[in-house]
Amino acid sequence: MITVTTSVRALRAFQAVWLIGFVVGTITHTADLIFGGVDAYSGFPLGVRLFWVTLTILDPLTVALIIFRRRSGIVLGIVVMIADITVNWTVFAVIGGLSVFGVLSQSLFAVLVIVTARPLWMWFGRSSQRDRVRVDGTA
Repeated sequence: MITVTTSVRALRAFQAVWLIGFVVGTITHTADLIFGGVDAYSGFPLGVRLFWVTLTILDPLTVALIIFRRRSGIVLGIVVMIADITVNWTVFAVIGGLSVFGVLSQSLFAVLVIVTARPLWMWFGRSSQRDRVRVDGTA
C-alpha cells in the first residue's frame, strides 16, 4: 500500500531513477557493440558475453515498461539488476577487467531498485486500475 509519506513527487523521482539507470545500461552496452562489434567482450567467457549482449535488449525493454508504468517492468528490472550485479561481481572477483566504480555503482543502483520497487508496484497498480475503469466503465 502506498503510504501517506510516499508522495507522487517521490514516486516520479523513483521512476526517474529507474529510467536513468536502465538508459545508462542501454547506452553502455549499445556503445560497446557499436564500437567493439562482435568482439566487444572477447576477453570474457561466452556466457558472460551473451549475457552482456542480452542486456542490450533487456535494459531498453525495462525502460519502456517503466515509462508505461507496467508492473512487469518492475519484475524485469529487479531480475536484470540481480543478475547483472551477480555476473559483474563474479567477473570482477574471478577474472578481472571490470572497474571497482562500475560494480559499486551498479550495486548501489540495484539497492535503489529493490528499495523503491514496492512503492512503484503499488503506484503502477493504482494507475492500472484507474485506466481499466476509464476504458470499460467498470471497476
